[in-house]
Parts: sequence; C-alpha cells; structure tokens
Amino acid sequence: MRAADVIAKRLYEQGCRWAFGMPGGEVLTLLDALKKAGIQFVLARHENAAGFMAEATYHRTGAPGILLTTVGPGALNGINVVENAREDRVPLIILTGCVDPETAQVYTHQVLDQARVFENVTKASFTLNAATAHVIIDKAIGIATEGRPGPVHIDVPISVADASATGEGRKRVAASPMAPSGGDLATAQAALRKAKKPLIVVGLDALSDANAAAVKTAAERLSAPVITSYKAKGVLSEDHPLSLGGAGLSPKADKILLPVVQQADVILAIGYDPVEMRIGWQTPWDPETQVVIDITAEPNHHYMHHSTYSFVGDCGASVHALLPETTNGSWEVPEIESIKSALHAAFPSGEEWGPARAISVCQEMLPLDTLATADSGAHRILLSQMWTCKFPRALTQSSGFCTMGCAVPLAIGTQLVDSSRTVVSFSGDAGFLMVVGELATAADHGLKTIFVVFDDASLALIELKQRGRRLENVGVDFTGTDIAAVGRAFGGKGVSVSNEDALRDALSQAQNADTFTVIAVQIDKKAYDNAF
Repeated sequence: MRAADVIAKRLYEQGCRWAFGMPGGEVLTLLDALKKAGIQFVLARHENAAGFMAEATYHRTGAPGILLTTVGPGALNGINVVENAREDRVPLIILTGCVDPETAQVYTHQVLDQARVFENVTKASFTLNAATAHVIIDKAIGIATEGRPGPVHIDVPISVADASATGEGRKRVAASPMAPSGGDLATAQAALRKAKKPLIVVGLDALSDANAAAVKTAAERLSAPVITSYKAKGVLSEDHPLSLGGAGLSPKADKILLPVVQQADVILAIGYDPVEMRIGWQTPWDPETQVVIDITAEPNHHYMHHSTYSFVGDCGASVHALLPETTNGSWEVPEIESIKSALHAAFPSGEEWGPARAISVCQEMLPLDTLATADSGAHRILLSQMWTCKFPRALTQSSGFCTMGCAVPLAIGTQLVDSSRTVVSFSGDAGFLMVVGELATAADHGLKTIFVVFDDASLALIELKQRGRRLENVGVDFTGTDIAAVGRAFGGKGVSVSNEDALRDALSQAQNADTFTVIAVQIDKKAYDNAF
C-alpha cells in the first residue's frame, strides 16, 4: 500500500465517507487513494467552505470530517474553518499537500512551514512519512475524536504519498468512558439529593444522542429546568416542560435566564463549555453560595467560571454516576412556566413583517425533522432564540468562533448526507455573498437545499452597534444585489419575497422543487432594533 492508501483506508474504517476541498497537483495521490478506499471527494469552490461541509458530515454521521487542500494558498485558505473547528470542538482531519523536505532546501516557490502554521489552530500537526503512516493516521483520529474533539493536521509530502508504506501499524484500543468516583462524588450526589432549586446547564461537550438521553434523565429525576448553549440546543427537546432553550448571546434572553441561574441552589453543568458564551456569562454563579457541579471533557483552564466540584470525564457516564435515587425539592411548576412565558414574550413573531415573522413562518411551513444551519449576524441571535429544536443538532452554526460564511456550506454538507431530509440555510446577505460560489457545488450534486437570505444590504448587527454608540455610518452598508437572480444564475430557483404570503408560497414551492432554492427575504436594516 502507498502511504496515501494507509491514510484513506484508516479514515474509511473510522466511518468517513466524504472528503471536501480543492485539489492541486501535490495531492493527486491522496485524491486517488480516497476514491479507492470508498470515500467520495466533493469539489468545493473554496477551501474554507469545504471545511464547513466536512463539519456537517461529522454532525450527521459522527465520523470526523475530512478537508483536503493543496500546498500553500490552498492550505492557508482553510485556516479560518480549522480554527472554527478548534473552537466549536469539531473533529476535522486536514490533509495538506506539501513540498518534499529535500526540495524545500533548494526551492522557494510556495514553500512555507505549514506544520508550524497549523500548530496554533489544531490539537496536533503531523508530517507524514511512509514508515509510520499507520501510526500517524491512528494518532490523528484518536486525538481528533477523544476527550474534547478538535482538528488535527497532517502534512503530506508529495513523494511520501506515493511511497510504499513500509511500517506496520496496530490500532490503539479506544479509551473507555470515564465516570467520577471517590469522596467528591458522594458529596456532590448528596447535594443533588438535597437540592431545593436544582438547575442544569448544558454545552458542547454533551452534544450526542447518548448524552442527550442522560440530560433528559437528569432533568426529570431532579425536576430541574435546563438551559443550553446555542450549539447544544435540542439536547433536551425544546418543547419539553423543563427546557428553557438556548442562552449566551442575546441580552434579552440573558436578562431572563441569568436571574434563574442565580436563584438555583445547586447547578449541574453537563458538558458546559463557555467558549460559546459572551461577557454576561463570565462568573454567572457563585460557588461560595451555590453548589456547582461541573462535568467536562477537559479541566477548567479558562477561568470564565468556577465550580464547587469539577469532574473530568464522559458526560453521560458521569451523570448516571452522580444522580441520586431520590430528591427532596424542585421548582414550582408555575415558576418554570413563568420563565418560559417571559422568554416567549421577549421574542414574539408578531404580525409585522420582518426577520422574526419570517423565521416563524419558516418553522411553521417546514417539516418537524428539518435540519437548519445559521450564519453569523443579527439574524442568528434572533433565530437561535426563536427556532425550536426538538433533537440535538437540529440547528448548526458557528458558535465558538462565530465566523461568517458558514451556513451555506454547512447546509450543503448536511444535504449530501441526508438527501431525503429538508435542509434550510439562514444567512444574511453579506455572509451569503462570501460563499455564493458554493451554489455551484449544490448544483453539481443535484441538491434541493433551501437557502433563506435576509436581504437588507447592510452588516445589520454592526450597523446596529454603530448606531448604539452614536457613530457615523461608515463601512457597514453596501449596494444591494439581486440575490434571487444569483440563485437562478447558478441553476437553482430564485425568488424575492417582501411579505408573509409570498414567503409561504416560496417555501411551499421550494419543498417540491427539483433543485435548490434561494429565497431573498427583503427586510429593512433597522428591523433588528430591540429584537434581541
């Protein structure tokens, strides 16, 4: 086997079935190896978008995403999405072509230290050699998927990819789930048993079906309301009586939810990773006066919050070890209902046309099992509060890094895996135009994805902040683009809507279309004033 074949075979064994990128001459052997192993390569129009497509396959299959780039500019085009994978805890394997080390000593064109560049935005960076190809790829998968997931980079020299794999590799036994034990376990368990007003806060580390089941068990055993981060929305179905939805970015929501946090006498933080949260969630509780039980994949080195007990291990196994058989208290049902009512009242869909009404119509018109993606911007804050998620990963977004241009490629990757499901992408016009070329990728694969674009010819969130500081309007508005025409130009359907009836009609037609649909939702840039 070639060293490239070893890489591809091991990735296939891990469950990987797709790879994304834009190839160059330096990665042709890798491209060939991936195909022979049974991994479909998807040609994207930009490496950054390719990485988000790869992330989407992870969310749908549980297998690491694969990003393939050529040397130099190809590799560096993917830096943004790799850092996003680090901050959003996504296991992403980045395969980059590179010039052979002997050549690099006497050659300068496109030669740079790629491994050093990627060291700062990955969990690990390797340079492949033929003798230990088996070991390197096994290490890469283990590091990417175990503990707190994240990206791992492998630089593949041109001659090494073609070289015979001379070494032998043995797969390492995967680590078993860890659960807490000892004196702290007993004390924390006693605190949960005695709690009068327990509260559960859930984050990225709990984002799996098994952990979702553990969260539901804990909530119902403790009669504890549940707050999630945005990316963990749906870990407890948001139509559950104990679900208080997502938090961390909306001042309106935080004004309601942070007092709830402070009322709790015992807080069980299940996989709560504050990387998604904003300033208001620094020190949201006081472990001197509240019992805070933190279950995480890695020790707390961020100091954004502190806890009374800190357990590092598997979320589901830890929850089951911690839960007492009986409990002594719970919130009054009217209290929880009052909190839910306040949240609902804070984000009304209303009758007036605007982003909130458009979001409400989309959720009403699309199937219950719809998979949604959201780009960064004003619409994301509103959408993340209003969009009801009934299962994990019902809404995917860039929450830790909050980068623009993610929703369209996330939706494309999602649709490639779940071709029979309805997939909808929500973007602002600026974020959409960053990645508009990926509509060609959607067309290549005959996808029927729905791309909803909030069209206000402005960086609405930044413009809102600018006005809030009473600064002049500079650098936030731009000449409008016929978004619907762009959709048609790439071979899809395209329609512009400016009222509820037109949106309903567009969504109805989009669900029966034989291609993708771009829906430009015309709104005023000031429509987000006081929205979140």
